[in-house]
Amino acid sequence: MKIFVTGGTGFVGRYVTRRLSEAGHEVLILSRSARKAKEFVPWADIVEGDPRKAGDWQQRVKECDAAINLAGSSIFTVWTDSARKSILDSRILSTRNLVDALCGQGKEKILINGSAVGYYGSRMDDELLGEDAPHGSEFMSEVCVKWEEEAQKAALAGVRVALCRFGIVLGRGGGALSMMLPAFRYMLGSSIGSGRQWMSWIHQEDLFDIFSLILNDWAMSGPINCVAPNPVRNAEFAKVLSKTLGRPILLPGLPSFVLNTLLGEFANVVVKGQRVIPKKLMESGFSFRFPTLSQALEDLAA
Repeated sequence: MKIFVTGGTGFVGRYVTRRLSEAGHEVLILSRSARKAKEFVPWADIVEGDPRKAGDWQQRVKECDAAINLAGSSIFTVWTDSARKSILDSRILSTRNLVDALCGQGKEKILINGSAVGYYGSRMDDELLGEDAPHGSEFMSEVCVKWEEEAQKAALAGVRVALCRFGIVLGRGGGALSMMLPAFRYMLGSSIGSGRQWMSWIHQEDLFDIFSLILNDWAMSGPINCVAPNPVRNAEFAKVLSKTLGRPILLPGLPSFVLNTLLGEFANVVVKGQRVIPKKLMESGFSFRFPTLSQALEDLAA
């Protein structure tokens, strides 16, 4: 299969595209700098262009059987007005241009579009959230709703669209785990805030398997919660990580007000959470390689 990828040089994109290439797929990655991108993803063909702008790169999309859309500026910053605009516009414009390139060819195409469990907003209760749960009203919910709406326009033209709502992706070489490991190895790690907020997570290997399932199973479309079946509370995450590393937790939990002072509204991403389950994947019979946090961390962090 020939697959076009935006956001392919990021943490998730690098892992997924490498595995796709190893599986025999031909991968094309869009980047604003072909020279720099080739250093990060030598296994892929690089197409130079800006996904936020229409351009010649869209002709290369038409050659492909599927597209994976992971483009978007980082949310890990203070959400000033300009940052909010960048976070939203980078996703909407990139998706709009990709959809325009995919549509109108009279051929069966697949769009795997990124999204996040932030769609559901902050939920401090124990409610289990499947794909049919309503969206929240916070900024990240707004971003995910508008992002998914833009992607769904491709379905009107006959493209099969899968909306992948990512939890925290755990993997090597980047992401949340790489930021946590140094602190926990030096016994400086702890829970955050109350520690009761839910963390919905997934091992990078299971995420790749989900992508593979979507590419090959025409029944997989619409919203899909890309999370492990066993979310944990933040305090439990800290406990399992410290046990995996053989390091005790010596410090009290980091107070919420510290993060709120430093990060503003973005702090809600880490001091609040949501208990999301992969309802659609479980109903499909999908088998997780790493269904529990201890299994995932023993593979990645021990």
